[in-house]
Amino acid sequence: MVQVTARLPDELGAELDAAALQLNRCRADIIRQAIAYDLDDIEDLHCGVATLKDPADPVLDWDEVRDALLAAD
Repeated sequence: MVQVTARLPDELGAELDAAALQLNRCRADIIRQAIAYDLDDIEDLHCGVATLKDPADPVLDWDEVRDALLAAD
């Protein structure tokens, strides 16, 4: 495992302690989970941007998509 040290503002530290107490978990568990979620979000954003920049990806007309979905019901 890699050890990371960070300084948090007092308010954020208090929120972290409150969350740890409420969830009956240690600070480190909550921090690890938060970092993992953020890294997943960053990866999702990169995929989304890559899709938007892909000229082969078709552009869909919202009205046509909505009408097709409503007709499928």
